[in-house]
Amino acid sequence: MPVNATAIALALIGVLLPGCGSTTPSAARESEAAGPRYGLRLEGFDYPFPVRSHKIEFAGQRHAMAYMDIQPDGAPKGTVVLLHGKNFSGAYWERTARDLQTQGFRVVMPDQLGFGKSDKPLAYQYSFAGLASNTRSLLEAIGVERAIVLGHSMGGMLATRFALMYPEVTDKLVLVNPIGLEDWAERGVPYRGLEAWYRRGLALDAEGVKRYQLESYYDGDWEPEYQRWVDMLAGLATGPGADRFAAVQAQTYDMVYSQPVVHDFPRLSVPTLLIIGQRDRTSLGKDLVSEELRDQMGRYPELGRAAARSIPGATLVEIEGVGHLPHIERYESFIAPLEAFLETR
Repeated sequence: MPVNATAIALALIGVLLPGCGSTTPSAARESEAAGPRYGLRLEGFDYPFPVRSHKIEFAGQRHAMAYMDIQPDGAPKGTVVLLHGKNFSGAYWERTARDLQTQGFRVVMPDQLGFGKSDKPLAYQYSFAGLASNTRSLLEAIGVERAIVLGHSMGGMLATRFALMYPEVTDKLVLVNPIGLEDWAERGVPYRGLEAWYRRGLALDAEGVKRYQLESYYDGDWEPEYQRWVDMLAGLATGPGADRFAAVQAQTYDMVYSQPVVHDFPRLSVPTLLIIGQRDRTSLGKDLVSEELRDQMGRYPELGRAAARSIPGATLVEIEGVGHLPHIERYESFIAPLEAFLETR
């Protein structure tokens, strides 16, 4: 690493992690229950399609942005870009991608910087605008001029920002249980600093991940196939790169809290589909507020309808009995309205 980049990284670590040099958080994990542990770029975790790399340059450094890119079967109908959520990666789009491929779509599945098999730089400004710019850079590099952009969870916030920044590139927009349908600061959720997010990240383990996902994503209804996504996140959080992963996670949590997109919904100018699982209760900072306020947060039936009213001409599909991950929990109820929307002119 060149000296100037090293200095930047060390300075940022000092800002983010005061006193961290006197602790050994990774060593404290030795007593944790055994489970899969993955490298900082998810080494050891299998992806469904070949993984390629696109270089993002910043401050003299070239950071690897991983992505999957599969070509359509038959006559091409266009390109669909699938954007992952914060606690996931492009890998969970496998079934969706295979179906879209058979329907004649090229499918691009990036892992954003800081996530999945991509690099996780510390000396980097994580922002939705920046991630959207990186995604645009990737599409330009692989020859995609226009695309249908679909985002789930945090990916929905990113997809919204992408469509606002690049309407000339965005044919259609699909938001699947996006977070950010409410402005948490406006709601009264207090700001949690980077150090606090970092410390929470260091304490993350498989039990905590599963408990959170069971309560927030699936509304208490667990299926064995969900465990793969618990293992992926917990394997990163307890793996050899745990300290850096926790620091990057802190920065991306700050991004999600500090950069709302809900107020920009009326400015969207592309055809938009909202697919909303009605049992979802995902929201940021529930542990920081009163029980009364907590009960009002993450009410996706209400939030989805409010978003549909705010986005000009939006189509809303509500899926009963489904939580945060319609494409995992009840795939047929997710793919049918998606394919119908993709076929509309």
